[in-house]
Amino acid sequence: MKKRVLLTVLLCTLLAVVLPAAGTKEAAAVEKVKITYSFWGTPDEGAAVQKVADRFNASQDRIVVEIMAIPHDTYVTKLNTLATARNLPDCGIMSEAGVLQFAENGLLHDITDMYGVGDAKPLDSLAFRYQGKPVAYSAANEVLLMFYNRDMFDKAGVPYPPTDAKNAWTWDEFVHNAKLLTLDANGNNATSWAFNPNAIVQYGCMVENLTWQLEVWALSNGGGFYTDDGSKVIINEAAAVDAIQKVADLHLVHHVAPLSTGLTDDGIQRSLIAGTCAMSTNGAWNVGTSLASARAEGLNYGVGVLPYMKEKVTICTGGPNVVFSQTKNPKEAMEWVKWYMQEENSWELIETGIWMPILDKWYTDEALTRKWVENPNFPPYDDYKSAVVDYAREYSRSTSWYYVNNTNDFNTLLGSLLGEVWTGRRTAKAAIEQGYTQLVSAFKGEL
Repeated sequence: MKKRVLLTVLLCTLLAVVLPAAGTKEAAAVEKVKITYSFWGTPDEGAAVQKVADRFNASQDRIVVEIMAIPHDTYVTKLNTLATARNLPDCGIMSEAGVLQFAENGLLHDITDMYGVGDAKPLDSLAFRYQGKPVAYSAANEVLLMFYNRDMFDKAGVPYPPTDAKNAWTWDEFVHNAKLLTLDANGNNATSWAFNPNAIVQYGCMVENLTWQLEVWALSNGGGFYTDDGSKVIINEAAAVDAIQKVADLHLVHHVAPLSTGLTDDGIQRSLIAGTCAMSTNGAWNVGTSLASARAEGLNYGVGVLPYMKEKVTICTGGPNVVFSQTKNPKEAMEWVKWYMQEENSWELIETGIWMPILDKWYTDEALTRKWVENPNFPPYDDYKSAVVDYAREYSRSTSWYYVNNTNDFNTLLGSLLGEVWTGRRTAKAAIEQGYTQLVSAFKGEL
């Protein structure tokens, strides 16, 4: 009898010890820190992001990342709505033009501590800083390039755009070659006396005139939208005004470019992929978002450096990953963002050509460069290495939204001011002079 009582006591004691322990393990498994990450993009990009998040979730047992997909066209509006409701995700990608404005409104977390001593940090040109502190790093180092249709060039007997910036076309050389590639219905190019500008069937070029991309031409002409320190608006100076007018004159005077109002971000699709233009300027991300699939369908395209007016330059940008200040788990959010932006962990986006690496070693270490570029989604290695990798390393400057606040309002206003410039109803000089006071107000955040 005593043995049975003793055995019962021992069993009860054992259960009292084991069951809470098991329950604790189950609780620990359930109580992972949930991080919500918001993003926009094409279906291909969304699938790639989901794969990366799945791999992160499987790599450890403390954090689980959930993806919040928001359509690109409504992304900023949605974030503003969520911010007002104090229901922002923990972290997410943002439009470059809105980063410093979000920081000014106290909506971004200081990420100074995200990278420790000895960590490989992103390129300095990719850091968004507010009051001296980093609040975001771009997830990719994207630069503006020249894409072109090789078959159109071959048929016209025109040499391909240079891949080496040392041999970049001057603006006048670019315009001349664009004329040779612009054809009317009778096959006359734009240098011929018989050319009919009212019956164009193939344009020589399309220079993307989205407002933020126009900055590269202002810089190339020796000016800019702002001073180098971002303290003053100088878009009204001759260098910037003349550069914008030169872009407009491709359509208005030279007849080598189609009319573009600078309102939609689909220039490569409307020009090169549609087969309407022989050359088109745009961002490197187009390799992955549209050109790789277009090549699979028969587009024989190449890549080169931009022409220049006075200075050889391209600009870099990239959607930044941020940690929102409303998060209750900033440490875990930073851990995910830091992990996500490591090239080996976002490799699908780099390999497809949607992203460019953010660490310097990928531009200087040949083995890493070859790992990145030598794949079926890219143009030939030597061309891409020279026209993109070397170009980005040696000739790239930060787009102004890395160091200037309120660029979203500024660019929106500038886009509306330039509407009549593209149609020839007003010169760039007249449009910018008339709107300069408003542009300064937008720059100051007073609109």
